[in-house]
Amino acid sequence: MKHTVSLFVACICAMTAMAAKPTYQHMTQKEANALVKTAKFKMPKVKVPVFGNATYNVLDYGADPTGQQLATKAIQQAIDQCSAQGGGTVIIPAGIYITGPIALKSNVRLYTERNCFVSFTNDLSQYTIYESWFEGIPTMRCTSPISAFNQTNIAITGYGVFNGNGDYWRPIKKSKMAETQWKKQLKDKGGIVVNNIWYPDSASLYAQSLCQDQNVPVVTNPDDWARIKSFLRPVMLHFVQCQNILLEGVTFENSPAWNLHPMLCDNLILSNLNVRNPWYSQNGDGVDVESCKNVLIQRCQFDVGDDAICMKSGKNKPGRDRGIPTENVIVDQCVVYHGHGGFVVGSEMSGGIKNVQVTNNLYIGTDVGLRFKSTRGRGGVVENIYIDNVQMCNIPNEALLFDLFYGGKGAGEETEEELAARMNAEAPAASEETPQFKNIFISNCTASNVKRCMYFNGLPEMKIQNVSLKNIRMQGTEGALLRQTDGLTIDNVILLPTKGEAFQLAPTVTNVQIK
Repeated sequence: MKHTVSLFVACICAMTAMAAKPTYQHMTQKEANALVKTAKFKMPKVKVPVFGNATYNVLDYGADPTGQQLATKAIQQAIDQCSAQGGGTVIIPAGIYITGPIALKSNVRLYTERNCFVSFTNDLSQYTIYESWFEGIPTMRCTSPISAFNQTNIAITGYGVFNGNGDYWRPIKKSKMAETQWKKQLKDKGGIVVNNIWYPDSASLYAQSLCQDQNVPVVTNPDDWARIKSFLRPVMLHFVQCQNILLEGVTFENSPAWNLHPMLCDNLILSNLNVRNPWYSQNGDGVDVESCKNVLIQRCQFDVGDDAICMKSGKNKPGRDRGIPTENVIVDQCVVYHGHGGFVVGSEMSGGIKNVQVTNNLYIGTDVGLRFKSTRGRGGVVENIYIDNVQMCNIPNEALLFDLFYGGKGAGEETEEELAARMNAEAPAASEETPQFKNIFISNCTASNVKRCMYFNGLPEMKIQNVSLKNIRMQGTEGALLRQTDGLTIDNVILLPTKGEAFQLAPTVTNVQIK
């Protein structure tokens, strides 16, 4: 009996010790392997990063958890020492931390405890200007709040919140704010207003005048880069040429520009993230996967100001010269609330996008549900896209949109005259600058309360090719308007418009099979 009691006590102590041991991440290799096995294409295993047992608490390096002093030096020192000594976990405990930019290093897992809030300072002097990329074009930008360059085996996990203080950086359109919000923005942050757009300062306004194509300024005088620093909004998280990455559990919010931007990375997992931006945030994308391969995005929630889950690979000649596609991507069990699109391809797809699978997603109130966009000049090939079991509701524009005349504005923001001007221009001969979209398979999807169920608008010199629609039911104000498509299979597709025909197929739609 004495032995039994001792054994019982030992077991209790062991279980208590096990319960007390922190769990720094939850995604297992078995779960990653199971997800990869669902791919409709050949895809290698995606490795879940593994880290050493050593821990480094940022409080031991002098981090202030009350938000009164910058914690940049303490957090960075903990990361640097952890990496230098072979790796492990850097812990940011509960508290409020104000910090400048931090850089993740190889073999380091940055773990945030519950009730941990990390806010990146609005002091622009903390952000240096460096050679980078934005919107698929090489340019100068400010250092991202969180960055990693050429690192291996890195992770950010836990329960904390990373806030990019983006309201101090982004221009804001008055039409996207309530009157009380607008007045508060002007009172709290100053700035200047031109044509009902708020800019943080005159330099930002000047920089906008230098932009010839969306948001990348053309600068001929190198001294101008320092002058327009406030315009060079960084993406919140920028990982470049990194391998074996895990982002799990945390919240990324209020980014100066795009929220998460992995670029030229291999073996990337996004799991159980909460990605948020104000709905009025200019270029406030959720995640932009650019020229990456072997990517898993699972059980994440997005509520953002621009495209939510977006595949990219560079823009025009710089993207074609790079020539690295985004490939082997699975997006599973994600929920998107506001966003210009739930799942999006483009418009910067000049290096190609292939082998992408989207399954079991829910889009609630996104401007567009499934959004494919590009335009002349891009080049590149989008192919082998598999979309299955996506539910969409309260979509103010199209549930499914192919727009090969994309003009840089959000869905519903462009006038009919602007679109007609591009569509009526003389079609050039197909060339390396002509984007191609082909072999796209969409099945088992539903949509309710949408403005228009589908809109296909391919290029006359390069039609959208080989699209399969199977087991789809959509209810909206309008049905489907399909143009410039070659090879279309319609199998058990039910559209229920409240006005007009279910399907309008232009003469430019060829090789149609209806089952």
